[in-house]
Amino acid sequence: MKKQTAIFFYILGVYVVMQFVWWGYHLIELSSEINTKDSANKRMIMIIGEGLVFFFILMLGLWKIRNSIQKEMKLSRRQNNFLLSVTHELKTPLTSNKLYLQTLLKRKSLEREQQEDMLNQAIVENKRLEDMIENILTATRIENHRLQLNIEEYNLSEQITQIVQKWAKNRIPVKLSIEENIISKVDLFIIETVLHNLLENALKYAGDQPKIEVYLNRKKNVITWGVKDDGKGVPPEYIGEVFSKFVRIGNEETRAQKGTGLGLYIVKSLLQFHGDTIVYLPNKPEGAHFKITRHERK
Repeated sequence: MKKQTAIFFYILGVYVVMQFVWWGYHLIELSSEINTKDSANKRMIMIIGEGLVFFFILMLGLWKIRNSIQKEMKLSRRQNNFLLSVTHELKTPLTSNKLYLQTLLKRKSLEREQQEDMLNQAIVENKRLEDMIENILTATRIENHRLQLNIEEYNLSEQITQIVQKWAKNRIPVKLSIEENIISKVDLFIIETVLHNLLENALKYAGDQPKIEVYLNRKKNVITWGVKDDGKGVPPEYIGEVFSKFVRIGNEETRAQKGTGLGLYIVKSLLQFHGDTIVYLPNKPEGAHFKITRHERK
């Protein structure tokens, strides 16, 4: 929705209200001229009453339309940011892989260790592409209601530990606070996707020397798990929409962090589909804490 459309809507709204007041004034004036005093008073009360109801409905409609316009304008800005970020995210690994391949072709005298290092870097960049494409496809499946649960019983303690260790390899150490032998019926794809996105989010925003913790515990039939980091946390103005689609902190043209703005949206959508809840909490003394709660059925 363009800004000009919003301006036109406000001008039209003011004009309609002014015309309504003007119409009401003349209608009352006309009624007082053609009726007796008693009937004119009754007529005036009826006109004012009906006018107030109509005015309330009119203002409610204008307010609803105004909110819709604002939401559409905000979504449009987010979509533009998303297109900018996706373009950048696609271009960077493709350019890097092209450079690695050209170097390997032109410099045949490279040692085996150097060749393996370049190939490993190309694999990492390719994995970035795969993860981004998978996130986009997952978001599309969520929007089109094409997800299906595949619930099986797992040792959740072991599964989360393995997922974190696999993710942390060649990245950074992650502190594990995992209560042992927590058995639960879950969709492992959802658990892995959620955990992967939360870890990637923590890594992006936790600073140059990030400290990340993954925890899991159980109290009676309530399983609680999540991810904590020691970064700057989420600014107050973003807390209310941190799980919304295409939301990223800062300006897309000057932002240094990678991503598409879909990670936390996918996390919340998948967890809701899974029957779980997630909340953002400030981590003490600083950082972000994403807490997930699952109520087990007896």
